[in-house]
Amino acid sequence: MKRWVFALLILFTSIVWGDKPSLLVFAGSASQPPTEEAAKSFEKKTGIHVDLIFGGSGYVLSQMKLTHRGDLYFPGSSDYMEKAKREKLVDPKTEKIIVYLAPAINVRRGNPKNIHTLKDLTRPGIKVAIANPEGVCVGDYAVEILEKNFTPKEKEQFRKNLVNYTSSCSKTANAISLNQADAVLGWRVFEKWNPDRIQTVPLKAKEIARIGYIPIAVSVYSRHPKLAKKFIDFLLSPEGKAIFAKYHYLATPKQAFDYVGGKKPVGGVYKVPREWLPR
Repeated sequence: MKRWVFALLILFTSIVWGDKPSLLVFAGSASQPPTEEAAKSFEKKTGIHVDLIFGGSGYVLSQMKLTHRGDLYFPGSSDYMEKAKREKLVDPKTEKIIVYLAPAINVRRGNPKNIHTLKDLTRPGIKVAIANPEGVCVGDYAVEILEKNFTPKEKEQFRKNLVNYTSSCSKTANAISLNQADAVLGWRVFEKWNPDRIQTVPLKAKEIARIGYIPIAVSVYSRHPKLAKKFIDFLLSPEGKAIFAKYHYLATPKQAFDYVGGKKPVGGVYKVPREWLPR
């Protein structure tokens, strides 16, 4: 409830930045560090302020729909952009792919629990977290990987180790940074957000079901669609790409394939089995 109240307060107390309009972006937190930097660079270059609301991709989509506000939708993967298009909440002709993401295991720096494989997450005494697949895209990817690779007995043991369903990508990464879990199934890029506290354990190529990507599109509620497209153009410009590269995001499918060690489906949608939804 607090998350909704906070978001609504931001929406209805928007600041008018001089005579120039500002942009409002609903974004999945899978892109939070570079998007915050890109928004500042865009404002410095154009004078146009960008307000950012981050959270689980499904949760911020619901906020955009509820408030009928927002110039851009910037989810953490294709899953929720497809939902936004089905519900006619974005202009599909404006959709662009910004970067690509590879799933991975994330552990505390130094790997104190010696977690080196996916199966290690089923060992007794290991505390694991995944994002809530009801509203966070990386949670969908985590469940898909578990369903693809674990036997029923291994899934049962994994659930015994599951201590938290996090509500965003940033909170999934923070579960490691704050020592709330020994490991999470997240994105490889989490390590680059906080390299002093987070370490990545790569998954085997055969364990990965698909590669993710981060798309962006203009919202149907946008009051400034031309300016919104200008922000998309900035993210795709050499300056915008350099910001994402600074945080080690993958610029092309080939970079993602090279990292995981083989070609994989890119994007798409996964239907999470009901047994994985929080009760």
